[in-house]
Amino acid sequence: MAAAAIPPHHPVVIVGGGQAGLSMSAFLRQRAISHVIFEKHRIAHAWRTQRWDSFCLVTPNWQCRLPGHPYRGEDPHGFMRRDDIVAYVEGFARAIEAPVREGVAVERIAGDGGRFRIATSAGAVTADAVVLAISGYHTPRIPGAAERIAPAIRQLHSSSYRNPAQLPPGEVLVVGSGQSGCQIAEDLHLAGRRVHLVVGSAPRCPRFYRGRDAVDWLADLGQYDLPVEQHPEGEKVRRKANHYLTGRDGGRDIDLRRFALEGMQLYGRLTDILDGRLLLADDLAANLDAADRVYNGICELIDRHIAANGIDAPAEQHYRPVWQPDAPRRTLDLRAAGITGIVWATGFRSDWSFVDLPLLDEVGYPTHKRGVTGVDGVYVLGLPWLHTWGSGRFVGVGRDAEYLGTVIEARLRADLAPRPLAMAV
Repeated sequence: MAAAAIPPHHPVVIVGGGQAGLSMSAFLRQRAISHVIFEKHRIAHAWRTQRWDSFCLVTPNWQCRLPGHPYRGEDPHGFMRRDDIVAYVEGFARAIEAPVREGVAVERIAGDGGRFRIATSAGAVTADAVVLAISGYHTPRIPGAAERIAPAIRQLHSSSYRNPAQLPPGEVLVVGSGQSGCQIAEDLHLAGRRVHLVVGSAPRCPRFYRGRDAVDWLADLGQYDLPVEQHPEGEKVRRKANHYLTGRDGGRDIDLRRFALEGMQLYGRLTDILDGRLLLADDLAANLDAADRVYNGICELIDRHIAANGIDAPAEQHYRPVWQPDAPRRTLDLRAAGITGIVWATGFRSDWSFVDLPLLDEVGYPTHKRGVTGVDGVYVLGLPWLHTWGSGRFVGVGRDAEYLGTVIEARLRADLAPRPLAMAV
């Protein structure tokens, strides 16, 4: 009987060919550690396929600091568009000669006698270490109540939205006011569509304040270097929504109250859908006020920094509401409002089911300390607040990858170190 074929072995397998996986590759190559990257689709897949046509970064281009591959364009304080972002990531992959195998899906990872056995769509391999560089945004989340909406109304998740022409003529409902929801609502609003926006608890941030982009001030303040352990909310911050603002047309605030003055209809959180009607919470005013408090809190932080360091910066007023909601609207009849399309900007679920190892907590999130999980030899990279606020961004993912590179190198060296012979007694 023929012996079973021995699967190929790699010291390190990286799962995911986005900026996180590529950053990990750069530091492993620097340390002469052999590795392979398995990418289910193509390099920078999420940037290519889960962003709309007018999408651009919300952080300035100078923050694009992948290892050894900083932004070198002519507009460091501008905001790259979607296709430019893809080109930037692809250029990084070429520069580091990343060993990426595109179109290879990792289907299962399990322990295998001190190593790891990885089943892929191209066959099995083994590895001494595995880096999961796949972010946490895997499966679009749409409420189950959406199934009760009439088929005549077209529904899209934000990851499938490209432009207003995708939606039939008529009014549009956007559910969710995080970064994607607010920017998509703006995209539709600027295209002349009448928009209805269900507003959640996401915070907002000024785009420019006291003569500079707020991101520049926050970087000077060390906010992107703040470790998660020092954040007032600790690890809970990992599940918080990002601040909404935009880099569109050179960058500006997103002010939902101003949109309301211009005709956008705002509502509190969605609680249910019955008989073609949305049931809504009475929390619109509270959600808008909370977002503004964060906005002005950032302004105050910048003010204190300017005063403490004697910086010459123009004076500027804090934000004052330009619109207040009337009596709360607790229902929205989709048909009566003329709504023909819905964009669900309701986030994603993580799916780590392919990892057959005990590394998830009670809510299915990888437990780790700065990317080092409780399973020896398994690491995560590219998650929001993995270590700092910059961890899930171009500005901080390289630092996390460098740290994991030192950890992996030490582990592999320990495995190769000669063991002392046992002495007979």
